Amino acid sequence: MPCDRPFSHAGADRPNAARAWLREAACVGVDPELFFPLVERDGDPQVTEALAVCRCCPVLLPCRVWAIEQGEDAGIWGATTAAQRRAIRRAMLAGGP
Repeated sequence: MPCDRPFSHAGADRPNAARAWLREAACVGVDPELFFPLVERDGDPQVTEALAVCRCCPVLLPCRVWAIEQGEDAGIWGATTAAQRRAIRRAMLAGGP
């Protein structure tokens, strides 16, 4: 999937724009079910397709940070699966990188 959208961190560092980044997300207009596979396995075609959309997203980082901060435990957010976000949260709580 080609990445043809301009890169931007819209609202990532402005507190009043907490979720303004949503308007610029690559997933706007994509069927939300794509991002909530029944089983999140590496190599699963649905997971692969969802991650491809995320990797081209101009607001990938604000999305990922939001999902981690909110404890979002389902779906693909910011090019991460729920298991990856749990690992990131554990590392953060343990004082890891």
